[in-house]
Amino acid sequence: MLYFEKSQPAPACLEAEKLRKNGDYKCGDVILRLADDFKNKCYICEAKEPTDINVEHFRPHKDKDIDLKFDWNNLFFACSRCNRTKGTQEDLLDCTNKLEDPELRLKIVYQVSTKSVQIVVKEGSVKAQNTAELLQTIYNGTTPLQKLNAANLRKSIDAEIQNFTRLLQKYLLNRHLSEKANQLVLEKIADHLSKSSNFAGFKRWIIRDNEELYKVLKAYLD
Repeated sequence: MLYFEKSQPAPACLEAEKLRKNGDYKCGDVILRLADDFKNKCYICEAKEPTDINVEHFRPHKDKDIDLKFDWNNLFFACSRCNRTKGTQEDLLDCTNKLEDPELRLKIVYQVSTKSVQIVVKEGSVKAQNTAELLQTIYNGTTPLQKLNAANLRKSIDAEIQNFTRLLQKYLLNRHLSEKANQLVLEKIADHLSKSSNFAGFKRWIIRDNEELYKVLKAYLD
């Protein structure tokens, strides 16, 4: 999970729809704006270009809370599986709030040897702990159905990490090559570390965890 900045101001249609009896919070350019803000990725699992897109309410709009239902800052971009798994959970890290940047509070690691995901809480807040538990469910599952879904998701993560790892190995082994050749590899690595990349959070923590790579590539994590 990464920090994403929400664009402002809110789509004008939301205020108008809020006044209607059966207003639609997916009005106008809401969905396109969300896709752009969240780099066309589910903000929870980080899968890019999901085919089951949901406009998710980060804070549940309980008891027909119209203000929360149409609050632009409460509308997030998620896949249906993550939206369903999150349900009405509250007290989670807000990935659109820089002060709660989940990348700095949760270390998310893909274990290639065991094909599993490990979540390490870097701070003791309730929000960080709750978010870690949600991500554990998303990536590893608890029920039989969740475990199967999680296993399928991890296959996609595995392919991304294997590809990224090969690039890193190529970079480390071939730094004696020409500057031009090395630059091409660096550009590909930079693409993988971009927040718009599929499962970028896992890749960015690979860099953070390696002192040698972090010194060279930390600029790509900004």
